[in-house]
Amino acid sequence: MNLDPKRKIKVLVIDDSALIRMLLTEIVNREADMTVVGAAPDPLRAREMIRALDPDVLTLDVEMQKLDGLDFLDRLMRLRPMPVVMVSTLTPRGSETTLRALELGAVDVVAKPKLDGAKGMQAGAAELIERIRAAAQARVARRGPTAQAVREGPLPTLGDRRASSEQVIAIGASTGGTEALREFLQQLPPDAPGVVVTQHMPAGFTRAFAQRLDGLCRIRVKEAEDGERVLAGHAYIAPGDRHLSVRRDGTNYVTALSDGPPVNRHRPSVEVLFQSVATHVGPNAIGIMMTGMGKDGAQGMLAMRQAGAYNFAQDEASCIVFGMPREAIAVGAVDEVAPLNALAGRVFQHLGARPHGNRI
Repeated sequence: MNLDPKRKIKVLVIDDSALIRMLLTEIVNREADMTVVGAAPDPLRAREMIRALDPDVLTLDVEMQKLDGLDFLDRLMRLRPMPVVMVSTLTPRGSETTLRALELGAVDVVAKPKLDGAKGMQAGAAELIERIRAAAQARVARRGPTAQAVREGPLPTLGDRRASSEQVIAIGASTGGTEALREFLQQLPPDAPGVVVTQHMPAGFTRAFAQRLDGLCRIRVKEAEDGERVLAGHAYIAPGDRHLSVRRDGTNYVTALSDGPPVNRHRPSVEVLFQSVATHVGPNAIGIMMTGMGKDGAQGMLAMRQAGAYNFAQDEASCIVFGMPREAIAVGAVDEVAPLNALAGRVFQHLGARPHGNRI
């Protein structure tokens, strides 16, 4: 979506809590570049407001009483697609519902601002504003059989034990990344190299996200823990409130989690992951920058390339937001640009052609 930079982002808030509607409205209206044009207590009222107010971005809590929010979102993305940011509770049920909403086409998720103190509210407000700004730039397509891109099927096994055990695939993603990651990881065979992932996502959602992917993929997918060996056929996703790094321990690569300050305003940060991969994995790494807003990870990916890694960026046409791949390309960090549905295949072609430990 290309908005006139001089025009404010029009936001429609949908939540059955009057307090939350008031709080979200106050948070958004404090920003000079956005305004709440309406606040609806349920999807029934929201439908009327969408037609009358033509908002740029919706914030939506799908767990409402009068109408199933998922049903509303499904119909919206089929009939009148627009950027939707989920504002969700940090509960097991809330996490599952939110992940289903992302599958249906919501572009991002943010935790509901905490009401237990000024610090919690301030942190939640900053995250919400950043997600709305990113969503306003999102490319959202109509859902339906004709809108689905042709996808590659599952890849055959790599058949190279050395490549599987010595290589590491490092991925960074943000807005739109949950579905991009699902599509990429579902194609990987059980003997794929170990994968480490930083996806910008709130704390409390990443474990449910990893569990959902684990049920869909041929590789094992889990939320990363501190100090575990990076194994072939496994993917490790950074927890939503901790930085993920990779370090060397003898002949093995090992994960490391930290509570350090945000980097590029993010924790977890793609920059932290990619810089560690550049330092400790070097030419045995493959980097992938997926859809997302901002420049987190661009310099880290450049460091990876300078250390001998081979890097890919998702192309603009298949990105929800092209910000992070564009920044990585701009600084010279990327060897190849490919559409999402071809990324896994290109990675494995490279693995098959690349002499171990050397750039091609």
